[in-house]
Amino acid sequence: MTIIAPVWQRFVVADRSMEPALVDGDRLFARQSRRAFTRGEVLVIPHPHQDDFWLVKRVIGLPGEAITIDFGIVLIDGVSEVDCWGRGSTFPEGKWQIGKDQLFVLSDNRTATVDDSRMFGPVPVNRVFRPIWHRMETLRRG
Repeated sequence: MTIIAPVWQRFVVADRSMEPALVDGDRLFARQSRRAFTRGEVLVIPHPHQDDFWLVKRVIGLPGEAITIDFGIVLIDGVSEVDCWGRGSTFPEGKWQIGKDQLFVLSDNRTATVDDSRMFGPVPVNRVFRPIWHRMETLRRG
């Protein structure tokens, strides 16, 4: 009998890109999973251009959708969706077609960084990790 156990990895948030949902120093435990993705879900992804550097981002676009950022507004298949997660202006403008095994991810704090799908395009679903706890606050000494 073969037993397949999920492999959990620990990540520490090291910037302000996901504020206010996650803050610098928060800890996440995450694992890879094959279940369907949902818009608004928080993921951990490897940085496509920096080895051993991970990013925490939010799913905005799902497989097969077209994403357009026009005048700071995110459009999904030409429709302005309620983007309750985004803080600040969503720039630069652009258009992206998401493949069947890809996701479009953005930071919540859009003015803090553009180090997300706006810069490196859609991400492959087989490289993402799903946190089991979206926020494990660090113990802060007073």
